[in-house]
Amino acid sequence: MTKETSEIIGTEAGDARITWHPARRARLVLAVGHGAGGGIEARDLQALAGVLPGHGVSVALVEQPWRVAGKKLAPAPKTLDVGWRGLWPALARPGLPVVSGGRSAGARVACRTAVELGAAAVLALSFPLHPPGRPEKSRAAELLGSGVPTLVVQGGNDPFGKPEEFPDGSFDLVEVPHGDHGFAVPKRALITQDEAVTVITDAVVKWVGSLG
Repeated sequence: MTKETSEIIGTEAGDARITWHPARRARLVLAVGHGAGGGIEARDLQALAGVLPGHGVSVALVEQPWRVAGKKLAPAPKTLDVGWRGLWPALARPGLPVVSGGRSAGARVACRTAVELGAAAVLALSFPLHPPGRPEKSRAAELLGSGVPTLVVQGGNDPFGKPEEFPDGSFDLVEVPHGDHGFAVPKRALITQDEAVTVITDAVVKWVGSLG
């Protein structure tokens, strides 16, 4: 694997940042954005950046302009989409198929923009199916409308939508047992935190291996 690098990309929503974790012989790029409550330091994003390059997938960890600017609150969804669109040419620059991904709010962005941007597939980590305690405010239409092969990786105890709450659809779903919205598992769980993270990375490695 080659050295991690980072670059600032100007978008209509402000300057965004891509941190590249390149594979030596890449066949795909996996671009993953963060959620509304955190950045690319999230355990699942860091784990994917550590594991995927060894399987021929370059990982691009994307920081939205609001994070780069040091703001605490994420902007409206349409502004997140503007930032993602502005980054896309840099993600596609290596000339490889790009899997569009993200966690939580970032997963919603990936689903909403996949067809328009020509994404090869979508990786939705902790897809926020609904606000906690508000199942009637479903965002299933965004997921079902991704229009490309889609993998959802969901914590078994995610208050934004447990795996059994998801509708039937043409997406794959992998459950992280006992995981919350950040894939944290309680100490009393039958699975350790490291094992929970391995469930995520193993699932994504297998899935990207199945993509043409």
